[in-house]
Amino acid sequence: MIDRSLLREDPEAVREALDNRGADVDLDELIEIDERWRELKARGDELRHERNQVTERIGALVAKGKQDEKDEAIEESKELKAEIEDVEAEATELGDELRERMLEVPQIPDESVPLGLDERHNVEDRRWGFDDLRVDADAITPHYELGEELDIIDEERGAKTTGSGFYFLKGDGARLEHALIQFMMDVHREQGYVDLFPPVPVKSESMRGTGQLPKFADDAYRLGGSNEDEYEDDDLWLCPTAEVPVTNMYADEILLTDDLPLKHQAYTPNFRREAGEHGTETRGIVRVHQFNKVELVNFVEPEDSYDRLESLLDEAEEVLRQLELPYRILELCTGDLTFASAKTYDIEVWAPGDDMDDGPEEGGRWLEVSSASNFEDFQARRAGLRYRPERHESAEYLHTLNASGLALPRVMVAILEYHQNEDGTVTIPEALQPYMGGQEVIEGHEKVGESALGAGERE
Repeated sequence: MIDRSLLREDPEAVREALDNRGADVDLDELIEIDERWRELKARGDELRHERNQVTERIGALVAKGKQDEKDEAIEESKELKAEIEDVEAEATELGDELRERMLEVPQIPDESVPLGLDERHNVEDRRWGFDDLRVDADAITPHYELGEELDIIDEERGAKTTGSGFYFLKGDGARLEHALIQFMMDVHREQGYVDLFPPVPVKSESMRGTGQLPKFADDAYRLGGSNEDEYEDDDLWLCPTAEVPVTNMYADEILLTDDLPLKHQAYTPNFRREAGEHGTETRGIVRVHQFNKVELVNFVEPEDSYDRLESLLDEAEEVLRQLELPYRILELCTGDLTFASAKTYDIEVWAPGDDMDDGPEEGGRWLEVSSASNFEDFQARRAGLRYRPERHESAEYLHTLNASGLALPRVMVAILEYHQNEDGTVTIPEALQPYMGGQEVIEGHEKVGESALGAGERE
């Protein structure tokens, strides 16, 4: 969450920043609640001071034997106690409301973020790999057709066993996914990342710490209850991204300067309902409800976070460079930033199999495979992530960053389409071949069952 002092010291700057994001937040009401809460806290302090003085006067009156005045003072003390309880009860109620309301206020964009209302106003920073393309987009078979022809992607049986948005990878498709996971983790390990294998279910408290709750509850898979029901801090959700468990593993702890920067990577399966996205990307594995991802999470000192963001972006890009997949970098505008981000770069890989209106002039489309974001102290305030600059100094909030390194289904799409050959086979990128036992080409498999013979459905 943002620093509450920003609302008190420069509310107009906060208002302008949130307007630039297109955020619908009633700042006036928040400011009124905060002012009333501070008035109550001040009044409570005054009343306790008065009661302490009365208590001292009672002791003096007892010593002097002034019974009537003592009784009056005792009655005054009782009245003050009752008023203190009323004031503190109202202050507690307002404090709880203020904390809940502050959880709904998005991050303040960094001043370097370009202004804009939505993705149309994102700024392309650069491209890589387009100087010598190996394929012509017009000759490419989309991954969903190729995956079926090679019998390495089975959406129909995934939908049968679980539902739409789920799929099977088979044979070389499954092997390619495993190879990508291990390859990515090896790349990032060489970049100084420490491996983690986190738990998949995460608490509501952890989801709140990274900003998934309360705003994005509809996109998450909740265990043991409906998303519409009230939830407790220890209720569990399926992990939407490894960012959640990895960031929260240090919640309410104090790290030391010597610990920082701290760089973790974690592979997890991820689960998202993609609420509000019904009817889009209905074919293929671009928009699905379960997907694998290697996540990069950084914990740094505040003064280092923007230099680290540039390095983090380069670390994620390295995967695509080694896979020889053309891509571009976008700097997101204020209106397209995620809830918790102060600044974000998107990495979009080129998938030549389907033309999109906003695709490159070479044809095909862009697929986002990573968002490299600096959250500054936004998540740290929510999750209680602090560090101590020096052992004798007070603890301060650190800065968190993360990026996907990378989201695997869309990387798979790009490989199947960009490394596709004229005969319908797929050349395995050289960097992945050692992870597939030296195999160089995906040639496909024989289908099984009566459907392979063109037989009709069962009765």
